[in-house]
Amino acid sequence: MDNQSKFGEIYTRHYKPSFLFVKSYVNDDMAAEDIVSEALISLWRAMKTSLVNNPTAMLVTILRNESLNYLKREYIRRESLEAISQKLLREMNYRISSLEICNPEEIFSAEISEIVARTLATLSPKTVRIFEMSRYEQQSVREIAQSLNLSPKSVEYHITQALRALRLALKEYLPLLLFLIH
Repeated sequence: MDNQSKFGEIYTRHYKPSFLFVKSYVNDDMAAEDIVSEALISLWRAMKTSLVNNPTAMLVTILRNESLNYLKREYIRRESLEAISQKLLREMNYRISSLEICNPEEIFSAEISEIVARTLATLSPKTVRIFEMSRYEQQSVREIAQSLNLSPKSVEYHITQALRALRLALKEYLPLLLFLIH
């Protein structure tokens, strides 16, 4: 009997019971198929190179060991995923807590108001006036341009200059302030 037909005989005789045995432990069809295929090849190779007194016992031992290895790897993988998931949950809880305690009225505390006032004081009076009309009086660029007899591009330039200066001065508060200013 040639090697190919010996392997076919081993495969035919042992595949189904081996698959059911492994699947009962690993609970995954594809993993069970891989383990059984590798185990049958290992058994066949062993039978080619040495005398195997009890092929079924050897196969069960190989299946047991490979199933154990698979389950241990799977356990470590799932444990790692759980650890990552827990870290993500902690981070998510931190973000939720941060947003829950965020009070927009407190954002403009005396300290921030002082920083804004100091920063605006460093700008030209025209830039400050245009910025105040835009942000505090809610006037459009067109309305400001008409009111001050300027071009809309000039108004946009002054607003940009004020925002740039405020961004630098308030960089620690920037994410929330940009939302509130715009």
